Amino acid sequence: MTDASRLKATVFVGNLDQAVTKDELHRFFETFGEVVDVNLPKPELPSSTDHHRGFGYVEFEQSQDAHEAIDNFEGAEFYGKYLRVAQAKPQKDQNEGLGSKTAVWEQESWIAKHGVSEEDRQALEQGNDDVDDAPMDPTQGLQGLDEAGPKLA
Repeated sequence: MTDASRLKATVFVGNLDQAVTKDELHRFFETFGEVVDVNLPKPELPSSTDHHRGFGYVEFEQSQDAHEAIDNFEGAEFYGKYLRVAQAKPQKDQNEGLGSKTAVWEQESWIAKHGVSEEDRQALEQGNDDVDDAPMDPTQGLQGLDEAGPKLA
């Protein structure tokens, strides 16, 4: 199965109680089809006493089973909490976006959006050569304005 088809067959399950285990989540979701894998990410801090981070991913064999689970389990109560069930999104690159160790202006996505090509840069520099280098007069265009404020009729 390709990564794209695996992603279409995977659902995100949020707002999980800490008592929920992989096996229980597997049994809960298998009513909609064959469950291939259940993943409950561990807490980032090793000193944490939580069993998981409060969310998980359930991968089905078929993508239509994942859609059925989303339609039927979004907002369903499980262990006294209302589940958030949605289509899983691809994992973000660690070097992209906020929180990465790379400066925003050095990231590929920022450069693609805001970057200026070398041809455009040269054209801009050639265009600036034609501009008069004399400083602008900041009072230019203010003639006839003797008083501040609106004119009264």
